[in-house]
Amino acid sequence: MHDLRAIRENPESFDRGLARRGLEPMSPTVLDLDSRRRAAQTQLQEMQARRNEAAKEIGLAKREGRDAQPLMDEMAQLKERLPQVEAEEKALGAELDSLLASIPNLPADDVPEGPDETANVEIRRWGEPKAIAGAKQHFELGEALGLMDFEAASRMSGARFTVLKGGLARLERALADFMLDIHTGEHGYTEIAPPLMVRDNALFGTGQLPKFEEDLFRTGDHYLIPTSEVPLTNLVNDQIVATEELPHRYTALTPCFRAEAGSAGRDTRGMIRQHQFWKVEMVSVTAPDQSEAEHQRMTQCAETILQRLGLPYRVVTLCTGDMGFSAQKTYDIEVWLPGQNMYREISSCSNCGDFQARRMKARCRPKGEKQTQFVHTLNGSGVAVGRCLIAVLENYQQPDGSILVPEALRPYMRGLERITA
Repeated sequence: MHDLRAIRENPESFDRGLARRGLEPMSPTVLDLDSRRRAAQTQLQEMQARRNEAAKEIGLAKREGRDAQPLMDEMAQLKERLPQVEAEEKALGAELDSLLASIPNLPADDVPEGPDETANVEIRRWGEPKAIAGAKQHFELGEALGLMDFEAASRMSGARFTVLKGGLARLERALADFMLDIHTGEHGYTEIAPPLMVRDNALFGTGQLPKFEEDLFRTGDHYLIPTSEVPLTNLVNDQIVATEELPHRYTALTPCFRAEAGSAGRDTRGMIRQHQFWKVEMVSVTAPDQSEAEHQRMTQCAETILQRLGLPYRVVTLCTGDMGFSAQKTYDIEVWLPGQNMYREISSCSNCGDFQARRMKARCRPKGEKQTQFVHTLNGSGVAVGRCLIAVLENYQQPDGSILVPEALRPYMRGLERITA
């Protein structure tokens, strides 16, 4: 949610930020609604004050034996008009809130401009992409091993689901445990086991609602979480936290559920784009002056996972046209997939500034002070477990079709060194 006061004070800056997102100026519409709502509020307050004064004047006129009928007629008119003005003020407020809720976060000044992923800027690489003669894609490897069954998943659930068996099921579990151990043991994150279903206010807070409802799975009064960013960030929903206790760092392993409404025809084979997948998430809640440094730290935490697994990757800064709705700056980590001969996203680390905090009413207060300020929130994959499994399969595939288990994972695989049919 945007700061209405800031829009009033500098509408040109607001519109410049929207222009960098490829959007038309919206300050005239916002300020017009704001002006009309404030005029209605003023009118309502004046009418309420006049109603109270008239009530006193009627009582005084009656006590003094004067004709109170003109005042009583005025009171009747006020009683008739007040509900109309109240309704008008409420409608204008709802329209303004709805408009502000639909506007994405403004990009940070150093975010590169561009319309789509082609304008993203690579900032570093780690590791050398492996040249594997006749490299196969993950689904070819998994199916040949008899440990990845898309047909069985389709019979019970339809497209974009997978059944993992035996060594691959164990590998997925090992990857998740490995990630959690590093983030909690070395990076200082607190592990959380959050709800997998949330109400609409939680999704509004993190920015998925109301604009992206079609990407969500709904069940009754709840939604299945598209990422544990939602419950982890909402741990500070409607709270005032002590500034000196920040940053708060949370991590969680959860399944994620996404309708993939805009992905028809994309990545239809394999596990790249699923309706259900496991992910280890990282969320940080910081004071405003901490978030930029925390963004760098969070990205490095995600990179550590890939480095320990020996998976080549690159880090890119997303351009203004490729960032998510709630982000003001995002780093994507893209892992090398020899079977596809390209880098693919495996983690996205975003600094949302105070955008989500305003929607959640999440604040912090320094010790001994009365004034509060909105916290900053950050989120990142640490990393997507299914995509990490894909990367391990493709980077550690052997000529005989078996998969070498990375050394860092062997303690989590009970010493297993190779996955075979």
